[in-house]
Amino acid sequence: MRRVVVIGAGAAGTMAAIFAARAGAETVLVERTRDGGRKILISGGGRCNVLPALLDETRFVTDSSPNTLRKIVRSWPLAEQREFFEQELAIPLSEEQESAKLFPRSNRARDVRDGLLEHARSLGARLLMDTRVVDVAPDGAGWRVSCEDAPPLDCDAVIMATGGLSVPNTGSDGTGLRLLERLGHVMHPTYAALTPLIAEPAPYASLAGVSLPVNLTARGGGRNAVASGGFLFTHRGYSGPSVLDVSHVLVRSRAEGTTPPAELSVRWTEHDASAWEALLHPRGGRTVWAVVRAELPDRLAAALLEDARVEQVRLLGDLTREERRRLLAVLVSGHLPWTGDEGYRKAEVTGGGVSLAEIDPRTMESRRQPGLFLCGELLDAFGPIGGYNFFWGWATGRAAGKGAGRRD
Repeated sequence: MRRVVVIGAGAAGTMAAIFAARAGAETVLVERTRDGGRKILISGGGRCNVLPALLDETRFVTDSSPNTLRKIVRSWPLAEQREFFEQELAIPLSEEQESAKLFPRSNRARDVRDGLLEHARSLGARLLMDTRVVDVAPDGAGWRVSCEDAPPLDCDAVIMATGGLSVPNTGSDGTGLRLLERLGHVMHPTYAALTPLIAEPAPYASLAGVSLPVNLTARGGGRNAVASGGFLFTHRGYSGPSVLDVSHVLVRSRAEGTTPPAELSVRWTEHDASAWEALLHPRGGRTVWAVVRAELPDRLAAALLEDARVEQVRLLGDLTREERRRLLAVLVSGHLPWTGDEGYRKAEVTGGGVSLAEIDPRTMESRRQPGLFLCGELLDAFGPIGGYNFFWGWATGRAAGKGAGRRD
């Protein structure tokens, strides 16, 4: 019987173990924490955003071949993934309409984590929890997985699903990335992705807690990203889905020292310049404050008028051309100062990693090391907030499990 060792009991690794065991392989799932799947447990505020309700493959980010990425994304379509959870794991999913996200109907992330691990067990996979892998190396025609304070595991194939560097307290410490680099794989520089931004000193610290939907644009270092959705002022800067979705452009600009540094701009409402022009047209002795506060939270409206150097009591009919120009600029393409980011500690995922050119997109097998399979966050690809990164984990884990578990 073919022997497969899967390293990492997160989303990708547990799915890999399921499909390796299903293929008939003697499967061992090794996990450094005592319970596994900790990112599953904390995702979606403890609810677990299992999948997006709709998938736009162009929203994935990679420095590797977009064609290779598309092949992987299309290997397990969204509808089939949803069917797997609902039919095979008996975890019904419900769509949150306003966010286009799919959550377990129970709203319990633990149901997802436990359901996956139990399914792997039911298919014959053996789980070794609280076991730290320290080395992975070819051994004759197979592989040897060396563990700390435990006997080595000899096998025919190894699936690396050790995650990246994000949220290190869940068990992601970069061990897998280091081992894969030592085994000769081409690595794209890693960086914190989907992470909050910092502005120090924080010009809007007084707005901490204010949230609203916005449209953001980040440009710099030859890259750009746009996002629409929730925005949150924090004591240190900015967060919320829209901020996380564009943060990689700023993170990379800062790491690479690009000149000038990346810029972040915001359109605070759905109104464009012409729509605001119409709203600010003089009528009935209204003040600027009355118009702007009708469209935005009061505290933010006051701050933006201050940024534009327009007094709240100013009548629309008394606005000078220059005041109107400044106000429109602030409302439609406002500059958001930033100085840094929250890094891996709060990053949802790791950007960069093993180049997709290093693996066979059909099986996830390494092109450099036969019998070694890679999946999940180790690979150079990530998607936006909203279930995309679980989608990637499920798809790559399945492909790796099927590839490693196959009988030659």
